[in-house]
Amino acid sequence: MKIPELKGCGTALATPFLADGEVDYEAYAALVRRQVEGGADFLVPLGTTGETPTLDPIERVSMLEITHDNAAGVPLLVGCGSNSVQGTLTQMEMLDGAAVDAWLVVVPFYNKPNQEGQFQYFKAVAEASSKPVVIYNVPGRTGANMLPATCLRLAREVPGIVGIKEASGKIEQAREILAGAPSDFMVLSGDDDLTFQMMKSGGKGVISVASNIVPEKVSAMTRAALDGRWEEAEALDEALKPLYHACFVEPNPIPAKAALSLLGLCTPTMRLPLVKAEQGTFDLMKEVLGL
Repeated sequence: MKIPELKGCGTALATPFLADGEVDYEAYAALVRRQVEGGADFLVPLGTTGETPTLDPIERVSMLEITHDNAAGVPLLVGCGSNSVQGTLTQMEMLDGAAVDAWLVVVPFYNKPNQEGQFQYFKAVAEASSKPVVIYNVPGRTGANMLPATCLRLAREVPGIVGIKEASGKIEQAREILAGAPSDFMVLSGDDDLTFQMMKSGGKGVISVASNIVPEKVSAMTRAALDGRWEEAEALDEALKPLYHACFVEPNPIPAKAALSLLGLCTPTMRLPLVKAEQGTFDLMKEVLGL
């Protein structure tokens, strides 16, 4: 099993829609190229920021193909997952191919599995997958938090589990994983505002929302951190904090899409049940971006 190098800035790609709600594939291809040009180290299509639950299977496959065709060889960590093992494996079968370097598999949602259930689920998925799996822990969306002990058990006992996107919002939880994980286990921040702290504790990088908007700046910050240039990284992180905040004044990716529309990169259109940003969000993004 080939394990890709997932470190630095990984962008959780947004999905542009036309005014009528159809996927804007041309704008999406341009967004992917902009990320590569902006220095993104890896890309994450079909994740939370991509409004993936609203995409049908044909759209998902098409978007993955477009990502691959425009990524210039940048590794792709592809979002998938459901609240059943079979549902997740069906998604993997549908999407699998040369475009997939690794899977980002979310903790099962709605079911609210306990820790043993989470362990057995990820073990079953990883053992059935020919590609490495990165856990996506985001209890604010799934309703179930994977505790550090469960993550570390998976890291030690299941060879196909190679990392975690830790988005619990709890820096102490991330540090506990970092302190106990094998040296080759990748811990990536799922919260832009905690990235610097996590990397200073040994994290490898971030799966970022803000980098949709300013890939050069987030990439520069994570690169400085990876190089141990901590004062520079902290200064860059401090300058990004207003944008981090603005990206979450409404549910992600509503503010990010508002910002991308202000930059002329796509419309601010969302698919229900998400709706276009409020005017106050547009005004805040204009201020943060100096527009």
